[in-house]
Amino acid sequence: MRHTLLFALPVAMLAACSNVKEAPMEESFPRIKQLETPAPSAPKVEYTAQYHGRTLSDPYHWLKDQGYPVVDDQPVLDYLTAENDYFQKFLEPNKALTDTIFEEFKGRTNEEESSVPWIENGYEYRWYYREGEEYRTRSRKNLETGEEQVFLDETELAKDYDYFTLGGYDISPDKRFLVYSFNTDGAERYLVRIKDIETGEYLEDELTDVQGGVAFSADSQHLVYSKLREGQWKTESVNLHKIGTAQSEDKVLIAEKDDGFFLGFGMTSDDEYFLLVSSQGEVQEVHVVPAKDPGATPLQLVSREQGFSNSVDHANGKFYILANDTHKNFRLASVSNESPEYEKWETLIEGSDQLYLLGMQTFKNFIALHARENGIEQIRIRDYSGESHDVKFPEPVYSASLGINSQFDQDFVRINYESMVTPDTVYDYDLSSKTLDTRKVQVIPSGYDKSMYVTERKMAPARDGVEVPVSIVYKKGFKKDGSQPVMLYAYGAYGATVDPSFSTLRLSLLDRGFAFAIAHVRGSDMMGYQWYLDGKLEKRTNTFNDFVDVAKYLIKENYVQAGNISISGRSAGGELMGAAVIQAPELWRSVILGVPFVDVLNTMLDDTLPLTPPEWKEWGNPIESAEAYDLLESYSPYDNIVAREYPPMLSTGGINDPRVTYWEPAKWSAKMREMKTDDNLLLMRINMGAGHFANSGRYGRLRDYAEEFTFTLKAHGIDK
Repeated sequence: MRHTLLFALPVAMLAACSNVKEAPMEESFPRIKQLETPAPSAPKVEYTAQYHGRTLSDPYHWLKDQGYPVVDDQPVLDYLTAENDYFQKFLEPNKALTDTIFEEFKGRTNEEESSVPWIENGYEYRWYYREGEEYRTRSRKNLETGEEQVFLDETELAKDYDYFTLGGYDISPDKRFLVYSFNTDGAERYLVRIKDIETGEYLEDELTDVQGGVAFSADSQHLVYSKLREGQWKTESVNLHKIGTAQSEDKVLIAEKDDGFFLGFGMTSDDEYFLLVSSQGEVQEVHVVPAKDPGATPLQLVSREQGFSNSVDHANGKFYILANDTHKNFRLASVSNESPEYEKWETLIEGSDQLYLLGMQTFKNFIALHARENGIEQIRIRDYSGESHDVKFPEPVYSASLGINSQFDQDFVRINYESMVTPDTVYDYDLSSKTLDTRKVQVIPSGYDKSMYVTERKMAPARDGVEVPVSIVYKKGFKKDGSQPVMLYAYGAYGATVDPSFSTLRLSLLDRGFAFAIAHVRGSDMMGYQWYLDGKLEKRTNTFNDFVDVAKYLIKENYVQAGNISISGRSAGGELMGAAVIQAPELWRSVILGVPFVDVLNTMLDDTLPLTPPEWKEWGNPIESAEAYDLLESYSPYDNIVAREYPPMLSTGGINDPRVTYWEPAKWSAKMREMKTDDNLLLMRINMGAGHFANSGRYGRLRDYAEEFTFTLKAHGIDK
């Protein structure tokens, strides 16, 4: 996913923008100003291109290093370094505040956190942190002997690197070998190694340019992995590697020739089949190969020509499919694996306007379904005779999902649960007694009293009459008289929903008088699959309008005053922040644009970027369509910066980010510095050794967030 958002109809959006351009910035709340040190200034270099008779002019086009993904153009590096230096100039006098916030974050972090153990193939597995360490240690205990051994020590693996992420790992069915993938620069191109757990020795096999996931076949002698195209972050094939042979000899199980489709793989819950999936927006094509015969010719279950979204699992000789071929909110169907033709699919649960089927996992004796009903998540248990019931949870609004359920034959379902006021909780749901057994509650060492906080679900009217859900949390005593600040957050693309979940970081805002609100805007799938469709392509501007209208609702209901709302979003959410800045700058006290997809038109015009062709179905293809070009140009935040006042802003990026390239926040910052008529603070932080997900260790990430919180608090005049 790239991560983006948009507006409703371009004409309506431009009219809205023309109105707000004349509105003065809210004067009752002072803005944090630029530093005394002169801000960086990027030179302008003339660049034009022609599309559909239109001229695109982009004087900051040069900030995209033409040798990308290698970034070594010295003027580019000089500008990024100057911006980072300027950001450090902001941090220096605020070090005490940053340190205070960081220590608050650490104080809420369980130094020796561990997982709930899970059973798999005769072993009990768990992960844990050692005190002070950034990364997890993974161990397994032999259920017969009781002997426990560490099989994967991420801290040891990461010790020689400034950046380290584990892509995935698997244990061979014969229990002897470990395979894992890792990345050390944030570019998400993984190296795979294989270790003999019994001897501790590494095999000679090494696989390069791997997408991340890797899995053993049933015979423990083969690996399945996704191979990236050389020099690009694009999966070109799913391959089969025979242990002990060269990677060049690997067999291609399936290749993807269409750059418009993503390619990946998974495994069914009963470990019987590998799933090979090509996807583009609302369309998934699925092939399967037996885990016992991974070199077999893949069998197609669903073709891309059928044109619908689906997910597949397997149990007891049948494939089970969630498909939105007959209803946008998906039906549940089954078909024999002996003859799985589409015409033979049998509907088990009809599609429904009320029940949105999100996912499932098969077990030997039942299926666990993850669904959402009227915006509230449900876990439904259905046995193979058709009897079903929903799990009852203790709060009216919450987030619930299927957890690690590693055994196909088990009589419970592990569930992850939380709410805006309830810390992460792991339940085991006993099917016979229909009760929830608490296995773990997130430990907050510095203390947390749930009774001191309040959460609400409201429905905010959008300008077209649609009601948008809003999840809100605040500390008791919060005055709904407009006197206190609000942090408003959203994402709003790809059908990805920001759940009403718990955050220990958020407490640092709540304890300083903020309310925190999540706008469940269109473009997500909070209210069903149509909610997603109503926020993409020509309806994309609904997402932006929803966000602004939620803010106006909070103002109208006296949660906050205009000009005292800080907003934040990452990736597609960062693009939403840019759009909100363009549409209604007078509403915001400060803005954080995290790895923001703000240069929408230019990116969708660049088909050399690996994520661009697959995402034309999300945004539109401006290369082929003049209408798509005009639509993207009408709302692309970078292209709609005009001379006027803007609120204080912080944008972030990673130089190795393959999802939202570093030049998007860089171009945004450069043009914004040129065009804005105010002296409000504008900052940018580019991580010069990481990618889309910034620092990799848990404390490194906390330091990044502490810096961002420092910016927000200072924007509200809060120094401690």
